[in-house]
Amino acid sequence: MEDSTNKLSFFFLGLGIGVAVGILFAPKSGQETRELIRSKADEGKDYLKRRGETLRDSATEAIEKGKSAITRQKEQLAAAVEAGRQAYRETVAGAEEPAEPRGI
Repeated sequence: MEDSTNKLSFFFLGLGIGVAVGILFAPKSGQETRELIRSKADEGKDYLKRRGETLRDSATEAIEKGKSAITRQKEQLAAAVEAGRQAYRETVAGAEEPAEPRGI
């Protein structure tokens, strides 16, 4: 997650520097420059919206996988506990039965 945060930070840094350099060296009128800035801001907003949806979908998928893994582990643990109980019952029941006398 930290890696994607760094990439996103670098993206915005590059976007800001690119817009600043473009404004400084653009041979356009003020109106054209404002429209350019507005369109670039809209592009950035659209990118963030798409990226946010992608991240949300990835997080939802990871959560579902985690829930599934926890459920499987819970079922396996319950089965192991029940097997242990059954083995204990069988051992106790076997110890309580009187030993058969052996022929001399």
